[in-house]
Amino acid sequence: MQLPAHRVLRLTAIDSSVTIEAMNIEEKSRIRRARVHAALGDPARLAVVDTLMVGDAAPSELGALLEMPTNLVAHHLKVLEEADLVVRTRSEGDHRRTYVRLVPETLAIVTSPSLTEVPRVVFVCTHNSARSQLAAAIWARRSHVPVASAGTRPAERVHPRALKVARRHGLETDTWRTAQVDDVVSSDDLVIAVCDIAYEDLPTEARPRVHWSVPDPAPTDTDAAFEAAYSELAGRIDRLAPLVSSTEAKRPRSRS
Repeated sequence: MQLPAHRVLRLTAIDSSVTIEAMNIEEKSRIRRARVHAALGDPARLAVVDTLMVGDAAPSELGALLEMPTNLVAHHLKVLEEADLVVRTRSEGDHRRTYVRLVPETLAIVTSPSLTEVPRVVFVCTHNSARSQLAAAIWARRSHVPVASAGTRPAERVHPRALKVARRHGLETDTWRTAQVDDVVSSDDLVIAVCDIAYEDLPTEARPRVHWSVPDPAPTDTDAAFEAAYSELAGRIDRLAPLVSSTEAKRPRSRS
């Protein structure tokens, strides 16, 4: 059934407003992160934050610990407060005394925005015979978020050297099977292309959200090449996994 013209226009307007709102939220997040980065861009303020990572301190204590004049302590604390990096609390003992406390939630945003509510991660490469298989196995060890792998032109079998390096690192390989992207990927998956060819082969509307340009070890076909691919994938996954949270974490637990 064809929608009336006024209904189509209304839906388009709603979609546009949702897109604009999402962009505004992202822009506000970047502005906030930039403000935090700027506040941390001074060595003295970074020293204050490092000190408060260990525990709370009075301004006078910070001055003594960092050998910093009182006026400079006050200035740097003001900048850190404006960036929401620290807060002051009144002492429950001597009410004339205040303590400065770090706000770890603000400090955490300087890394990267989190990828929340991800139902599954899918690693994709061309043949699904080495890099994507290794990445999925490493991910399964590092994260509770479900994982799968697939290929744009899957091979008949997993590369023997990929199996070898995986077993050397204690990864589970018994269930490794090659699979076609269309048979695996769903619209709400976080798709990570671990090779350039797969990333460029997929149509724009299906282009992976994340692209890692990991060299293909198969042409070289040495243990060292596959070990290098493993190391690069492991390093990238170690950086990404803490930023990804599962939809399962958002669901309320049933009461027993």
